[in-house]
Amino acid sequence: MMTQSSLRGDATRDIIKLAARRLFALRGVHGVTTREIVAASGLKNGGSLHYYFRTKEALVRELIVDGARLIDQRRNDALDEIEGRGGPAALQEVLGVLVWPATNLGEAAGEEDSYIRFIAGLALQDRDLLDAVLVSEWNSGYQRCLAHIRTLAAHIPADQLRRRLVFLSVSLRAIMAARESALDHRTEHRRFWTAPGAMEELLATLEAIVLGLR
Repeated sequence: MMTQSSLRGDATRDIIKLAARRLFALRGVHGVTTREIVAASGLKNGGSLHYYFRTKEALVRELIVDGARLIDQRRNDALDEIEGRGGPAALQEVLGVLVWPATNLGEAAGEEDSYIRFIAGLALQDRDLLDAVLVSEWNSGYQRCLAHIRTLAAHIPADQLRRRLVFLSVSLRAIMAARESALDHRTEHRRFWTAPGAMEELLATLEAIVLGLR
């Protein structure tokens, strides 16, 4: 049974996580102190982060899981539906499963958040930590997508395809982080991402990375 105290605790945890994620997205995990996170949270108790999360790394790990769980569930649901009707039949169909679940991560429908930028920065700063958290549980949808890509691109030599999948992963994370930033800050670049056909062009570009089209 949830008590009023536990509800207040959950709300405080969420406030800290939101502030931390946005700071991490802007300056990277190692560029933000626990004191700055508490200050950005608007909390008066300087020990709040330690009380709720113990360490900054524990907070980072929880933030990784929050978004990864949602994206992974969306990807697996989409793949279940596609496989249930005998697919996927085309590479772009699989690429769509990589892309679309990583959009609209905010609390309101159609709202972007700072998660992808946070993850993109962490991948550059502390890839070992990111991999340790994701590989343990929240990466199954991504791996299912890669398995389908390997099947649909089976004509490409294995070593070559392996390199292209690395290029795909790096490019996708960077592109989606740029998109998230543009939509979140409502800059002129927002028009680029909201223009008709923009996301379809993204899928075509990712397909070209995999297939090596010239």
